[in-house]
Amino acid sequence: MIGESAAMRRAMELAKRAAGADITVLLSGETGTGKSLLAGLLHHHSLRRDAPFVAQNCGALPEALFESELFGYRRGAFTGAVQDKAGLFEAADGGTIFLDEISELGLAAQVKLLQILQEGVLRRLGDTRSRSVDVRVIAATNRDLCAEIERGYFREDLYYRLNVVSIVVPSLRERPEDIPRLASHFLHKHGSRINPGVGRIGPAALGLLCTYDYPGNVRELENLIQRALLFTTGSCIEPGEWFPTRGRGGQAATGSSLASLEHHAVMKAVDLHRGNLTRAAHALGISRTTLWRRIKGYRSSLFVG
Repeated sequence: MIGESAAMRRAMELAKRAAGADITVLLSGETGTGKSLLAGLLHHHSLRRDAPFVAQNCGALPEALFESELFGYRRGAFTGAVQDKAGLFEAADGGTIFLDEISELGLAAQVKLLQILQEGVLRRLGDTRSRSVDVRVIAATNRDLCAEIERGYFREDLYYRLNVVSIVVPSLRERPEDIPRLASHFLHKHGSRINPGVGRIGPAALGLLCTYDYPGNVRELENLIQRALLFTTGSCIEPGEWFPTRGRGGQAATGSSLASLEHHAVMKAVDLHRGNLTRAAHALGISRTTLWRRIKGYRSSLFVG
């Protein structure tokens, strides 16, 4: 995961410690912050890395299918169950199962999940036989589970079983200094597919990106870069209709503010890289000479008028 901010470094340091510990992990954070990616990294760096990694978004499952999909079923358990079927937990046996949007899990399924965490056994729907499973559980939520407990929607005992290690994945608003590197990453990731002629993001466009609120977090930034690639006709992404009409704090992004946005982006990059102009220029997608000239221009403007 990309990020040099203090908030992201804290999350990644905790993830590194948790990865090899083979314990249950609860990831929390807003939609689009990268919880699914972090879950995959936790598995990849664990002792179970060579075993299955099974991911399921609980919010994508109808409540009636929670138990049958997660825990399996026996033939005849319900209409249409013409043969025995293993669930996702058995598919992940020996490995890791990632349950995203865990707050959407129904109460009946929560009871079965609790049994797996406590005893390492499950029972397929309609079956009388218990089966042993060895699965590491990583869960994620974008909700306040303590509030869900108060409302009676989530079991308190399950919460404490899941919350052995809690990792908060910060929103993009909490780590704006990571935006230049993330934007550059997405440019190189999608550029050859969408618009191979685009090689960099101009400072003014980067300034716009650094002032936006990102309610959709990193996922929204990635979408913005793809949109910018589609709308760009030259070799450099510049401000244009690809950018949302409203920026941070509800302020509209106007042409008159582009110079200040560029200034903001340049100085933020220099500050982030602790005065190292070569690294700052690389992050901005411009040459070191161009960066130096722009800094000189900003300093000169202080004495004009």
